[in-house]
Amino acid sequence: MTDIIRESMEYDVVIVGGGPAGLSAAIRLKQVNPALSVVLLEKGSEIGAHILSGAVLDTAGLDKLIPDWKDRGAPVTTEVTSDNFYILGPHGQVRVPNWPMPPLMNNHGKYIVSMGNVCRWLAEQAEALEVEIFPGMACSQLVNEGSRVVGVVAGEMGLNADGTPGPGYEPGM
Repeated sequence: MTDIIRESMEYDVVIVGGGPAGLSAAIRLKQVNPALSVVLLEKGSEIGAHILSGAVLDTAGLDKLIPDWKDRGAPVTTEVTSDNFYILGPHGQVRVPNWPMPPLMNNHGKYIVSMGNVCRWLAEQAEALEVEIFPGMACSQLVNEGSRVVGVVAGEMGLNADGTPGPGYEPGM
């Protein structure tokens, strides 16, 4: 290993990134094998801190991952009721009829959500399954043994833009 590592924590699975994909992966792993030790590392100060978009969410994936998401209070409540498409130009807007639009652009049955709120809710579901979540833990490098990734360096702070330690450097773990 490397001398940067000051302390080590052992897990079966380490997931880097607390967005919808990372959280869903953590939840699914624990559903499939509750005995796995799973940790999720998020560079933001809290889950959802780096998720800045609203979105139109197709709940097909959520239906498979957490079938009772409505009963669990998921922040997925505003259903799409209409779609309108416009061409915008210097002289205003012209509405485009829906019929020539590809099926992908039909959002009926989908929901308008804050992905930050959805991620915070997914984090609650993951923690209920005993996924350990560490916000504020940026991962700065992989730890390899030969061609195999065996860990990450997390929590390393104060690096210069070129990756060298700066004046406020704090080694990670």
